[in-house]
Amino acid sequence: MAFLNQTPRKEIIMNILEAKELVIKAGHELLAAGLIVRTWGNISCRVNDKQFVITPSGMAYDVLTPDDIVLVNIADLSYEGDVKPSSEKGIHASCYELRPNINFVIHTHQKNASVVSTLGLDINNIDGEDAEILGTDVPCASYGLPGQPKLRQGVIGALERSTSKAAIMKHHGAVCLGESYEDAFAVANALERVCEKFIAARCAEVSGKAVDTFSGVVDYVTDVFKSGNKYKAAKEFAPCDSERKGNCFFVGEEGKQAAIIDTKSGAWVGGGEIPDSADMHWAIYKKREDVKFIRHTKNDFVVAMSRKGKTMKPLLDDFAQLCGPVVKCATFNPGNTLKTSKKVAKALGNKNAVLVKDNGAVCVAGNQYDAEAVELVMEKAAKTAVGAELYADVKPLSALDSNLMRIIYKLKYSKKAGK
Repeated sequence: MAFLNQTPRKEIIMNILEAKELVIKAGHELLAAGLIVRTWGNISCRVNDKQFVITPSGMAYDVLTPDDIVLVNIADLSYEGDVKPSSEKGIHASCYELRPNINFVIHTHQKNASVVSTLGLDINNIDGEDAEILGTDVPCASYGLPGQPKLRQGVIGALERSTSKAAIMKHHGAVCLGESYEDAFAVANALERVCEKFIAARCAEVSGKAVDTFSGVVDYVTDVFKSGNKYKAAKEFAPCDSERKGNCFFVGEEGKQAAIIDTKSGAWVGGGEIPDSADMHWAIYKKREDVKFIRHTKNDFVVAMSRKGKTMKPLLDDFAQLCGPVVKCATFNPGNTLKTSKKVAKALGNKNAVLVKDNGAVCVAGNQYDAEAVELVMEKAAKTAVGAELYADVKPLSALDSNLMRIIYKLKYSKKAGK
């Protein structure tokens, strides 16, 4: 299959160990840049015309060794050994098949590209330095569930109708291609810049104001929510994190000594002063024996969506995987803690997150690591939802797909699985 403006690839045969070490190095640098997090996304490097190495399924980038990186055959996706390669290995194989000059592929869940991914729109008329890196357009691939053939076919279709070195994956993330790791890294960075410009330009069009960053976007959307006829402000309060330890939980604002609260009675038993939201944490711990850690995020985008005061539905796959088909919103009033604490706990239900009106979101899990994962996903999902507010017809993922992804995630990827 021929492609316009594609230079023939020179014969490159890379030592397998060298390729594995480059993938590991890339993982560390991409983590530091915030383009990938935790175990999400995947990275590969071409070894020769028939093989590539790729990151494994479900392992954190910062602990990978060469033995964890898997050698995969492009033609049939076969591999040797006990380590399972990424479920998106087929997408990487197709990138190498379609683009003979490409030697490095990064699949990211980077934030700005994720925002644009919900729109299903191509980005056109790219210019300047970013056009030199990406090309003059970035296509958006049609949607498919993670790890399924439809997702791979969508990426193939996007790459076939464009010469860009990137493709946005609807409701999912992006794939960034390079002739080298440095090239692919530059593509990922350029894509973030272009996506921010794309959303900011839409905000300027809708608002009639000069907007060129996401800060301007969230400010505008927040003002829209607060100016609505039905908007009723809730009392704002400082966020607290907490941790259950034995029969007590420790709760406190950042930088202050935590109060120690008896989980059964709710009585103070030691430590610092009791924060305003302690009863909210207590209600959650009483209702949810499985919750050991609570994080309260007041990220600008999460606070913006909490001001809307409505249920959030998944616009992204990873939101569905970690949070399920809905995240409800409830009001907590520090002046009426008993009643409103129970409302927050009820709205949380058996989910991992709940929006707290005008106060961001509370994220829960069985340990700190998983609670932080929910927090990261909520913050990206809220940024995505803020961007979607600029468009009239952005639809969430279906309840069927969302529930299916949540079930699969819990079975295959959650750290709780099998425990």
